[in-house]
Amino acid sequence: MRRREFAVLAGPSILVMAGLLLLPLYRTIQWSLQDVDYGSKGEFVGLDNYRQAFSDPRLSDAVVFTVTLTLLVTAVLVVAGYLLAAFVNGLGRSKPYVLGLLLVPYVIPHIVGATMFSWLFNSNYGGVITYAIEKMTGIQVLWMTDTWPNRILIALNIIWSMLPFAMLIILAGLQGVSDEILEAAKMDGASPVRTHLSVIVPSIRGVLGFVALISIMDVVRTFDPLVPLSPQAVQLGNESIMLYIYNVAFRDGGQDLGLGSAINVLLILLIVVLLFPFIRGVAKEAKTR
Repeated sequence: MRRREFAVLAGPSILVMAGLLLLPLYRTIQWSLQDVDYGSKGEFVGLDNYRQAFSDPRLSDAVVFTVTLTLLVTAVLVVAGYLLAAFVNGLGRSKPYVLGLLLVPYVIPHIVGATMFSWLFNSNYGGVITYAIEKMTGIQVLWMTDTWPNRILIALNIIWSMLPFAMLIILAGLQGVSDEILEAAKMDGASPVRTHLSVIVPSIRGVLGFVALISIMDVVRTFDPLVPLSPQAVQLGNESIMLYIYNVAFRDGGQDLGLGSAINVLLILLIVVLLFPFIRGVAKEAKTR
């Protein structure tokens, strides 16, 4: 392909990417070094916004909560997604119907799905799960006002909404495993569990890494589910980094775009750190092929 043809075909996409990604990133970094309020020109303050962010204990609490939530949910998504994909892959004619049913939580908007999900635990809307737990154990769980029950509720909702995506990607990887390899493992006397651990999982290691990578990026940016599931997130210590940025830059009355931008830059760096092992693994696997 000639350079002129490449420029004609790829040029529009490159311009769109630059407009939607590079320019906002540049503006975010610029604002992170300024004192910016709505309707006024920014004033350069250097690293003051970063110093203010690091001195706020809410940021450290939000980082701990977000990173812990991300690591635990990602691990569950990879393991549960694999098990669910293996189950669906073994189905016969019912596979399309089961697959379509499992994908329903993924296509529902996050805030709508979280609101619907909360009805299972909120006694004001029936709360069938809360009712069942209280009947079996005699314990009334306060999902919205107690710290750890609320954290469990948030994690369960994120897993419920993202598990279909993880299952679908892993299912595509399972369908790409060679039948000859599986037949050879069967002839060697490998049990089903040993076949999965020693044959199938190594064969789709790249797919599992991709699922983990996407899951980390999504969970780190958790925001929508907290609106209906954790209305007292700040008081309970369940404030995610994205919710913290929103509260600082838009909601708490300060409308401090400079501080919010500085925290956003720190969030980008945190995402890069969390994704680095997976990106390096994918790069190494690509070189070996």
